[in-house]
Amino acid sequence: MPSATQEELQKFVEHHKGLWWVRGGGPTNRSWNGIRYKTGLSGKNSPAQALSMNVASVPPGAIAYAHIHDGFEVMLFILQGRVRHEYGPNLEYSVEHEAGDFIFIEPGVPHEVFNLSDSEPVVAVVARSTPDEWDKIVDYPSKYRDAAQRDV
Repeated sequence: MPSATQEELQKFVEHHKGLWWVRGGGPTNRSWNGIRYKTGLSGKNSPAQALSMNVASVPPGAIAYAHIHDGFEVMLFILQGRVRHEYGPNLEYSVEHEAGDFIFIEPGVPHEVFNLSDSEPVVAVVARSTPDEWDKIVDYPSKYRDAAQRDV
């Protein structure tokens, strides 16, 4: 699924006198690093200058390969499913989260995300302290990404 253009993102947005919204969470029309995203609000389709927010879905058994958020914070709220984050230098730490959990990721912390189910997606609300969504994300070394690229 390719990423939607700025024009495509704007067609789902309504606004009036300083209030902007996307009804029903918007369609799932973008993907990045194995994660599917519903249209939310960002600097790409609203006048947001310091925030972006949408709903992400990690397919069953999928991995969002290791990466770093360069200069911005992220908060997640898990709506559905179970996920494991491997994080820190060399991804040496691990923690599991499930529906109802809030997660805060500091800028610059390497992390990799694993959906722990082979049958259910992980669904989460994602809020970022940047209007650019994933434009400032940097890949981090991952043995899983390397293996997937070898298998192709």
